[in-house]
Amino acid sequence: MIPFKPGFSRALSTKDCLATYPKRRRSRSVGSAVFILLSPFSMELTMAKAHRIVAGFLMTLLACAVTACSGGGTVATVNGQSISRADLDSKLESSPAAKGTLMQLTQSMLIEQYAKDNNINVSDADVDKKINALKAQYGADQFDNLIKQRGMTQDDVRRAIRDQLIIDQAVGKNIHISDADAAKFFQKNHAAFDKPPQVHARHILVNSLQQANMIEQKLKSGAKFEDLAKQYSQDPGSKGKGGDLGFFRTGQMMPSFEKAAFAQKLNEIGPPVKSPFGYHIIEVLERTPGQKATLASAHDQIVDQLRSQQEAPLVQPFLQSLLAKAKINVSDQRFADAFPSPAPSGAPAAAPTK
Repeated sequence: MIPFKPGFSRALSTKDCLATYPKRRRSRSVGSAVFILLSPFSMELTMAKAHRIVAGFLMTLLACAVTACSGGGTVATVNGQSISRADLDSKLESSPAAKGTLMQLTQSMLIEQYAKDNNINVSDADVDKKINALKAQYGADQFDNLIKQRGMTQDDVRRAIRDQLIIDQAVGKNIHISDADAAKFFQKNHAAFDKPPQVHARHILVNSLQQANMIEQKLKSGAKFEDLAKQYSQDPGSKGKGGDLGFFRTGQMMPSFEKAAFAQKLNEIGPPVKSPFGYHIIEVLERTPGQKATLASAHDQIVDQLRSQQEAPLVQPFLQSLLAKAKINVSDQRFADAFPSPAPSGAPAAAPTK
């Protein structure tokens, strides 16, 4: 269907799917930049062992929220029979996802309250700086694509990052990473911070060689690539963008597609390329060379990673302590069991800042 490697979700666009399936075996640790809310009050960052990539790019910052809609009316009709907004809202509100969303909102509120009570200030500039750093590290296109893939808004992202920066200050104020620590880590893992060559390409995917040849001739006769992609391409994720796949590196696409894309000249229409998903007409738009990392270029990323490792065992107790000390009244009995039993007394918590 589309040229990503086995294991990618075919319902997503080629580029989005690539970002969910890193080539290397993945390891787990807590990220100091953004967390994945895998379950209420459980946070961790997924990253590649060699490249600190988030699930190939980045990670799920927040679980998709279930938001009840206000008002009445009909949401959809099925063979003339209506599904009311009230019925949909009722199902959404009674679902496990709704309980998870309530827990996330509660968690975020407790973090904000902790920040206010302990004079922890995170400015919009702090959030912008972290977002810009993530985009620079993982690629702006991949960052934006994964946000869309998760069904998130920019406000969701900013709130998740703000909460994480508060947690960093709460549990990480006694953690110090020296330049010597960073240099030692870089010496052992320097290859992990190298940037591989990348290409920016677009494609049109069709089922038959005959159709691929026809499209190739149309393009070479002056037809616009984006127009034919929208008309003919069988890749639902990229056809609406004129076939644009963004940047990708070696090891992400199917071998035949990758070999053609990295060998093809810029701004030329290549011959049809066969993959298990069909036939691809490829145009390479940009190419970026690989870049060897230096300690200076990798320093901040290394410090962030080492800090993450040391913060990991502190985050869960901190969040549990906030929940245990909170007074939470649940008015809707459908959510009465949304919160776990109180944490045992004496659960460690971050000391208030002065």
